[in-house]
Amino acid sequence: MSPRRGRPYAELTSAEVHDAVRGATLVWPVGSTEQHGPHLPLAVDSLLAEAFAHDLAARLDGFVLPVVHLGARSLPQSGGGPAFPGTLYATGAELIRYLAAVLRSLARLPFARLVVLNGHFENEALLLEAVDEACVAGPLHDREVLVFSWWSLVDEAWAREQDEHFPGWHAEHAGHTETSLVLHLRPDLVRDERPDHKNPPPAGVYAHPLDTAVASTGGVLSRTSGASAEAGRRLFDHVTERAAAEVRRGFGLTRPTGAGESPRPRP
Repeated sequence: MSPRRGRPYAELTSAEVHDAVRGATLVWPVGSTEQHGPHLPLAVDSLLAEAFAHDLAARLDGFVLPVVHLGARSLPQSGGGPAFPGTLYATGAELIRYLAAVLRSLARLPFARLVVLNGHFENEALLLEAVDEACVAGPLHDREVLVFSWWSLVDEAWAREQDEHFPGWHAEHAGHTETSLVLHLRPDLVRDERPDHKNPPPAGVYAHPLDTAVASTGGVLSRTSGASAEAGRRLFDHVTERAAAEVRRGFGLTRPTGAGESPRPRP
């Protein structure tokens, strides 16, 4: 089955937008533009975030906000940083200010729930900081806001069943998982090379100066051989089915809406 397509927020007119989004769920995909080895496009993180966001919005009868294509600077140990050409980024402070400004503009709309769906590893902490400022005594204090990275919904045991060489998410950059997902979603963008890196970096370690020839193989941190569109389809379905279920129940973390608060969004 082809991935579901949600309703694009940006295709509404100004006259339509308030009534259209009243009580609804908005899904905001946030990605990046960075190197993903010699075989994948620079747009991987944005492409995946947007695809997951569309499927989720379709399941929840919500709207997909315009994807953020520029994210935080990738770390040398996870995405190669500036060591490989093509990566575009904002500094942490700049990105937080930008995200916070967008959240303030969104707060004028009468939606009930905002889901921020992240596709770039280094965005995560900055996203959480910007959203926290907007939610705690901020413009979104009365709305339900959920933030997650798509890979956080994949049980590592499940991942290892699909790929016995799974190195952990910190080292999955441009590897088997992302290659399989892009083969499923946009096979036209995947080049023929399937580079492998036999020694994925350890999690939570920073080294300077980094020997990029040792730390990666052309920007790939693990293996890509064996990647397939079928593996990508299974992973995509696994994530989207769980995402819809978890968002509907607020991941079991949100409190019920009380009197005088914003209405719960329609399912």
